[in-house]
Amino acid sequence: MSGERRLFVLNGPNLNLLGRREPEIYGRATLTDVEQICRAEAEAAGLELIFGQSNAEHALIEWIHEAFEGAAGIVINPAAFTHGSHAIHDALKACACPIIEVHISNPQARPEAWRAISLIGPVATGTISGLGVEGYRLAIRAIARLAPARTAKMADAA
Repeated sequence: MSGERRLFVLNGPNLNLLGRREPEIYGRATLTDVEQICRAEAEAAGLELIFGQSNAEHALIEWIHEAFEGAAGIVINPAAFTHGSHAIHDALKACACPIIEVHISNPQARPEAWRAISLIGPVATGTISGLGVEGYRLAIRAIARLAPARTAKMADAA
């Protein structure tokens, strides 16, 4: 499959604890459940899924750099890196593909004021938050619709 059909779904710190960590906020679905949802949705859209989770900022940046060359798009739940990673912001800003920021909870509705600040939102094509793990499915559908338009635009420019 060509690089233009690769979809990166990236997950930040502590998302490996989904289903066990604060289920009243994040629900009972595990990261394995999220990956299964993403695989099914990507397959239906004809996209090759690269699914990753890391508690390390540099690992997420490496995946973003891998996506830099012609990926269909990036779906990213940066978790706590949302609020403090200038490095992830800069890596995403360099990507030409569509980027959808996803949050399982709604950071704007959380009591901690710092959660309302996203360093990722300004470089994302769009943001989905507060819809639980369904947000991943919606993000993949958005990438599937946005990626062909991007490919056509690139061909027109050539």
